[in-house]
This record gives sequence, structure tokens and C-alpha cells, in this order.
Amino acid sequence: MSAKILGISGSPVPDSNTDRAVKAIVEHTGLEWEFIKLSDLRMEPCRACLGCVKTNECVVQDDARALAEKFRRASAFVLGAFTPYSSLDARTKMFMERMYCLRHQTGLNRGKVGVSVITTACPPDAPGLPPAAQTAGSQIAFWMMEEGMVNLGSLIVLGNVPCIRCGHGDDCPMSGIKMLSGPEATVASVGVRHFEDDPRLIASAKELGEKIAETVSRQPRGQQP
Repeated sequence: MSAKILGISGSPVPDSNTDRAVKAIVEHTGLEWEFIKLSDLRMEPCRACLGCVKTNECVVQDDARALAEKFRRASAFVLGAFTPYSSLDARTKMFMERMYCLRHQTGLNRGKVGVSVITTACPPDAPGLPPAAQTAGSQIAFWMMEEGMVNLGSLIVLGNVPCIRCGHGDDCPMSGIKMLSGPEATVASVGVRHFEDDPRLIASAKELGEKIAETVSRQPRGQQP
């Protein structure tokens, strides 16, 4: 079976930085790929019912059942997340939980190749601010470790706080713009960040995509899902 790559985004924002970064990586694999936006799916969290133990199929009747089958068959994936409240977003975490059905007895995701994209408005290593990107990235990395998957790295994208587009970012006392950039910061002074504006991110996306392709090509055919 030919290699297929899944690009998965937990961002609900249309054509978000997360979406575009995920797509940039999968496009650079040169392999067949499919993009999935989790907000387009009807999916609930894992119920911890263990109804999947004997069959490796979730008993919850929603869109995550078909997604689990696609994920099982994929040779590699790029998982994009963002960091509301300085941690992993709910949809990405829910996706990770729902892939639990593939674990039992055989470990159907063992050896699967993956890359993560973390979009955060909180600059990494900023004094006094939470390590949002590190926290979310660690959650995905340790999930991959627990499932026996191959982690090829992570792309950290500096994105936008929602206050940029709510209409009250300049005057709201709870404005994330001022929390992140200082009391004098405004929507105009901070500006809107676009993934494509940073040539280092573009180069890193290309490198990660090529790394996925190279790693997948080295896998014995029998080990590819």
C-alpha cells in the first residue's frame, strides 16, 4: 500500500495559521496526503468504557470512528494544535484520547511517524508568561511515546491572541494583547501574525516534510500501516 499522510488541525478558525502550517508540512512530503479539520467533525471525548478492548474499534457512534480507521492506515501524520489557557486545545486532546481504541493488545499505531505543530500567542521563554508551547508540545510528544510512535519533531508557530479580532482588544481590561505585549500595546501596534511571513518557519516546514518522507521511505513495506 502506498504511503499516505494525514494532516490534522485542532484549530476551529477558518484557514488558520495552524491549518496552513500543517498543510505546508504535508505538501513538502511529496506523498499523497489528506487534511482533516477536527472542528468539521462530530466527535466527543473518550468515555473510558473499554468497549474497544476486543475489537480495537470505538463503540461511540460519531465521526471519530472513521477518523480512527484513517489514522490507523496512515503511514505518518502532522498534528496541529493551539494553546488556549496555555495548554493543549480541547479538540486536539479529544482526538488523541479517541485514538486509544487502536492501542489494545496489538498497538496498531506503533512505528507510525508523526510531527506536531503548536501555534501559540504566548512567546516561548517570555519572562513571567506560561510555557504554553512547551506544555502543549510535551502533551503530544508523550502521547506519541506512550503509543510507540516515532516523533520527528515539532514546529512552533507564534500566532495571534483572539483579542486581535474580537473588536475590544484595545480597551478591554482583560485584553490578552496587553497581557502579552504590555499595557500600552494595541491591536495596531502588535499586528496580525501570519505563518508565511516568517521564512524560518517556511524552511522548517519544508525540512519536516522531507524528514517525514525520508523516514517513511526507509520503513519496510510490511511495517507501513
